[in-house]
Amino acid sequence: MHICHVITRLIIGGAQENTILTCEGLHQRGHQVTLISGPTRGPEGSLVQRARQGGYEFIELRELIRAVNPWMDTRARRYLRMEFQRLKPDVVHTHSSKAGIIGRFAARDARVPLVIHTIHGMSFNRTQTWLIRKGYAILERLAARRSHAIVTVADAMIEQAVAAGVCTRDKLLTVHSGMEVEQFTPTTEARVAARRKMGVAEDDIVVGTVARIFRKKGYEQLIPIMAEAVQREPRLRFVWLGDGAQRQEYENELSRLGLREKTFLPGLVPPDEVPMWMAGFDLLAHTSQWEGLPRAVVQALLMQVPAVAFDIDGTPEVVLDNLTGRLIPLNDLTEFAAALCELAADAELRRKLGQAGREHCLETFDWRRMVDRLEALYLNRVGTWNVGTWERGDVAILLIYAA
Repeated sequence: MHICHVITRLIIGGAQENTILTCEGLHQRGHQVTLISGPTRGPEGSLVQRARQGGYEFIELRELIRAVNPWMDTRARRYLRMEFQRLKPDVVHTHSSKAGIIGRFAARDARVPLVIHTIHGMSFNRTQTWLIRKGYAILERLAARRSHAIVTVADAMIEQAVAAGVCTRDKLLTVHSGMEVEQFTPTTEARVAARRKMGVAEDDIVVGTVARIFRKKGYEQLIPIMAEAVQREPRLRFVWLGDGAQRQEYENELSRLGLREKTFLPGLVPPDEVPMWMAGFDLLAHTSQWEGLPRAVVQALLMQVPAVAFDIDGTPEVVLDNLTGRLIPLNDLTEFAAALCELAADAELRRKLGQAGREHCLETFDWRRMVDRLEALYLNRVGTWNVGTWERGDVAILLIYAA
């Protein structure tokens, strides 16, 4: 088959890593693969070089930008349609909110035989205003009518999509996000080397966080959690892997609270170095305010690092409460701090939770299993195209932009 994947940008992030692994896996199995992405900019890092070296065709479409821009979005849809008409793919598979909406409309325009979309995280979520949530929900419903199937990276996304009226349940399928599990193998040597780089003592308890440093990733919650936890457990040390627009703001807050000397910020690290840093963690703190499937939690558990996380979205499918970590009610900062301190005080409990987490994730989140299921989905659905309607959808999009 010729399979064309479309994503808004290739920053270092879960949806992007998932898409790159899918393209590589399908290419290795002999399929013709094309990946189309918009421009990749910003402090979050880039996977563009890996895409260019993947052996498949990579196209950067400069009109496909992340921000809502009716002029550029109209051009992106037109150019995507032209690319689809030129490439004549059997399958168009879209990822992320912007590329997912525009890409599916363009695929309909080009009469692509099979259109699939993956929900990595709902485009409308609890961090947005009511009006924005409503607008995105309408767009997702319209785009869903141009999709043969919609893949979700966690079962929670199915429930949210059905509840929002995006589509019927029979159009949705969970394919858990895949990881390069073989890269995440804990060893004593790796732990010693990582903790030496962090500058922590052997009896310090290192709490790691892996996330872009910007709003909605939960740093506004994490910092007061840290402040409360260190009052109870002075051995705690913190490591933040990542970078982003709010880094200086959060560093200033750490300094104000006397936490800066207890917090090590390596900045942005390449994805293949994440296992090395995680080897030095004792715990992972995941405070993101919305999720699809928290890949950083999966990766930590593969390294036998138990996690404390808020009980939202796809997180309970990874953090099995009292089995692979602790689930905390959303934004209950006191309980979150207490869970960190409880686990910090009990090395045997950390070992038990981490071992169970690794076993769970090795079985569920191997990237090859993800590619197996996606390839089967394509093969089962090619040739089932139903044209449907689209004129009202175009009108609705124009009305939303006008509002």
